Amino acid sequence: MRWNDRRLSDNVEDRRGGGGMRTLGVGGGIGGIIIVVLALLFNRNPQQVLQQVQQGSGGTTQSEKVTASSDENARFASTVLADTEDVWTKLFNDMHKHYQDPGMVIYSDVDQSGCGSAQAAMGPFYCPADEKIYLDLSFFNEMEQRFQVVGDFAMAYVIAHEVGHHVQNLLGITKKMDAMRSRLSEEEYNKLSVKLELQADFLAGVWAHHAQKMQNILEEGDIEEALNAASAVGDDKLQKAAQGYVVPDAFTHGTSAQRMHWFKKGFESGDIKDGDTFNSSEL
Repeated sequence: MRWNDRRLSDNVEDRRGGGGMRTLGVGGGIGGIIIVVLALLFNRNPQQVLQQVQQGSGGTTQSEKVTASSDENARFASTVLADTEDVWTKLFNDMHKHYQDPGMVIYSDVDQSGCGSAQAAMGPFYCPADEKIYLDLSFFNEMEQRFQVVGDFAMAYVIAHEVGHHVQNLLGITKKMDAMRSRLSEEEYNKLSVKLELQADFLAGVWAHHAQKMQNILEEGDIEEALNAASAVGDDKLQKAAQGYVVPDAFTHGTSAQRMHWFKKGFESGDIKDGDTFNSSEL
């Protein structure tokens, strides 16, 4: 991915090394299932683990702005976020809507979000309450070491997926999902959650499509890197690795094939109207 010497986002807070213990908790997005997988690996009830993670002690937070002198991974994340700002501002303008930039918090180990939780084991997630993406950069090492996913565009896909959740929030999709939670069984809600996550994958592909047109960001092999990342975090692959078998009713993010399909569809189409996963016959 071509990203050096390009604009950095003004919406990134670097909180690494900023303070004591903070409240722990659970988020959504690509990394949201990692803590559940770890629970399964150790034969623990995932719901109990999630509840225990939410218990913690408060603390203070210190922030710095990501600048040209920041470390490479922080500058990369900030550059990708800036690219998403450019693309989604244009696309929202085309829809006669206003795009509100999300924030991004880079942290280490544990932090506090508007949703009440952030910890490295959860992976990256988007919090609709404060409209920020929370990212521990060690997740990129985890992708390479645990999931054998390499390449800078694989990391860009992760960020673009979380920005996709922000787009869903701005369009009112997230609010509709939350309103339905109490009216559905766990199995029914899981099916909706899969559609929400696959739509975020599609939106990541839409971003890649337009970022290439606007900034010529892609190098040979970049799309394959993103597809490898999408495949690595499929529910079926993670469940198989964690417990040796697959439980489709417990899927919350979609299979590897589904995640790859919807990212690729978004990239090839570039049209947000083609991403209605909630009414698609392709699921």
